[in-house]
Amino acid sequence: MRVADNLNLALRSVLECDPEAYLLGEDIVDPYGGAFKVTKGLSSAFPDRVLPTPLSEGGIVGVGGGLALVGSRAIVEIMFADFVALAFDQIANFASKSVTMYGKRLPMPLLVRCPSGGGRGYGPTHSQSPQKHFIGVPGLSLYEISPFHDNQALLPTILRRAEPALLFEDKVLYSQQMYADGVVDDILRYDFPAPDVARVFVETPDACDCVLIAPGGVSHRAVEAVRRLVLEHEISCQLLVPARLYPFDLEALLPVLRGAGSVFVAEESVAGGTWGHEVAQQVHHALWGELRHPVTLIHSQDSIIPSASHLEEQVLLQGTTIFRTVVETLRD
Repeated sequence: MRVADNLNLALRSVLECDPEAYLLGEDIVDPYGGAFKVTKGLSSAFPDRVLPTPLSEGGIVGVGGGLALVGSRAIVEIMFADFVALAFDQIANFASKSVTMYGKRLPMPLLVRCPSGGGRGYGPTHSQSPQKHFIGVPGLSLYEISPFHDNQALLPTILRRAEPALLFEDKVLYSQQMYADGVVDDILRYDFPAPDVARVFVETPDACDCVLIAPGGVSHRAVEAVRRLVLEHEISCQLLVPARLYPFDLEALLPVLRGAGSVFVAEESVAGGTWGHEVAQQVHHALWGELRHPVTLIHSQDSIIPSASHLEEQVLLQGTTIFRTVVETLRD
């Protein structure tokens, strides 16, 4: 099953199970079914609760926040994650604050879906990974889809937590197959050492030369790097893919990280105040004195994202970059 199909089934399941669940967004109704066809068929099945909206991200998220505040469950689709900046006020100053500013903890089941990332030739304003701009907002959680995490479990979990949340969906994942039954390929396996975290390993999860932490949108590139490391250099690298980016639960992963010696964090965002920096400082603080190397950050170049595919590939994080960085670091 493709990741997009899995996400579509997850949205359908939420709407079927909860008569107070709504899905809002631009061009999400049939026959178009959204820019990436993730919502295809849903408006036909739930015409009163899958609603097309005007081109106003602030307005869409504002309506979603209002629905969540009065007891409904609201899922909002932003057509491209770049445009979520237009809803920053509604997310950072209304939704995230509404959880606590009325004198008691209020449930706020609002989920804002953000198709993100490059690799599709959409150019500078339709290819960004803006996760870092929402890190550290009190009351706001960030998630990212992956081929490891079943969205039919992830979406209900997010909504049950009843806290405003952003779900980043790397666009290159939509056409990829979901992993299943603990198998990645002929040499790589995966399990879940913590509820929100998938772990990819070679042969056994109990021993490795290093650990790589990467969000879902980078996971296919990270898997490529892990595979090359073991085949070309006999380096056993465990890959950790969290579904929940922030708040990041490092405590649950310390048993995996201890003893690895070297930790790498990869992300598609450009450097500076990113999710990767947040994870790196947590790992550094917890494992100071136990690591052979400083925590190494791997990210895209400090550049806008070109439309031309050969230039886009030079700017965005690639599996080869992860591979080379790990090899060069472990050689030191």
